[in-house]
Amino acid sequence: MTEQTATLFARLGGYDAIAAVADDLLPRLMSDSQLGRFWAHRGADGIRREKQLLIDFLCASAGGPLYYTGRDMTTSHKGMGISASDWEIFLRHLQATLDKFQVPESERRDVLAFVESTRADIVEK
Repeated sequence: MTEQTATLFARLGGYDAIAAVADDLLPRLMSDSQLGRFWAHRGADGIRREKQLLIDFLCASAGGPLYYTGRDMTTSHKGMGISASDWEIFLRHLQATLDKFQVPESERRDVLAFVESTRADIVEK
């Protein structure tokens, strides 16, 4: 398989690489003074489950061999009050995580384009 035909999942390094990104990104989000409210009063088990659903969602969406069993993005985020400001802060944390793992520019663009495609389902107007 050439780089041109490889899935984003493969180009990112597969499951372990995507899981490492989630392991880095979630603590950033949870410790953010504005975004931390989304994890306040959540039990450790619920947070672990949420992280696994995130990994499964990202892997499946990137063309990997995983099946995402969670709810769609609209249902998952409805009523959370996620604002455009929250979204922008999230993107800054995501960029920092991608920087940490030195994700190449082509893959970075693809990841950010995919994430951006979910904005309308997550951000409340």
